[in-house]
Amino acid sequence: MGRKTSGDAGARERIKAQREADRKREQRKRVTTIVAAAAAAVIAVGAGMWYAASSSRSETATTATAPITKQADGTVVMAKPGVEGPVLDIYEDFQCPACQALEETSGATVKNLAAEGKVKVVFHPITIFGTEPTKSNSVRAAAAARCAPAGQWLAFHDKLFEEQPSETVKGFELADLVNWGKDSGIEDPAFEKCVTSQEQAKAHQDYSKQVLGSGVIKRGTPTVLLAGTELNDTAFKPADLRQAVLNAAAK
Repeated sequence: MGRKTSGDAGARERIKAQREADRKREQRKRVTTIVAAAAAAVIAVGAGMWYAASSSRSETATTATAPITKQADGTVVMAKPGVEGPVLDIYEDFQCPACQALEETSGATVKNLAAEGKVKVVFHPITIFGTEPTKSNSVRAAAAARCAPAGQWLAFHDKLFEEQPSETVKGFELADLVNWGKDSGIEDPAFEKCVTSQEQAKAHQDYSKQVLGSGVIKRGTPTVLLAGTELNDTAFKPADLRQAVLNAAAK
């Protein structure tokens, strides 16, 4: 075998050094790739969180609301003159917690879109509950809403959701309903008599039976339809609800 020389040793050291440098470069490359992937993931998650937050962010209601018109069947229309569509139908129960959540989340958006002349809103107050005390609570509230003058109906509607009682206790007491009407700006003396006598209770229950028998309520309340199509979870996302209405209005 040949004798190793100092030149051989130097070559081995250079090869070793080169391999170590290559190893470090490869390690840095892997770290850079991992960091970049992690950063991209964070950005993606952040974008998703931003979208979720922005789409669920409630609007501030405009002070100029669209005119309110009460219908003979107990439904209530909110629309600027001449606006016939698209139609946004809202089936709601004043005792329903999910309906309260819809009002808190998207109520301002609905009012704003109507005030902008982008949509015709039709409110359908119904009683969906069949057991007590929720059934009677709901009937008392909805019957009282039928007593409210058109000019104060929307304020009273919002007040009823604001004061919604627990589903486990008797609520929407007649005296409270009268006082909340006054808080909502109702001055007509006929309102109190209408509420305390519950003269609108039967008409409300008849309309509720009609709606429930029609099959329009597939998953309970709230049920929100835009031009006849159920909006599902979109109704609870103000930005998505607004865009859906604008898209429908543009057709």
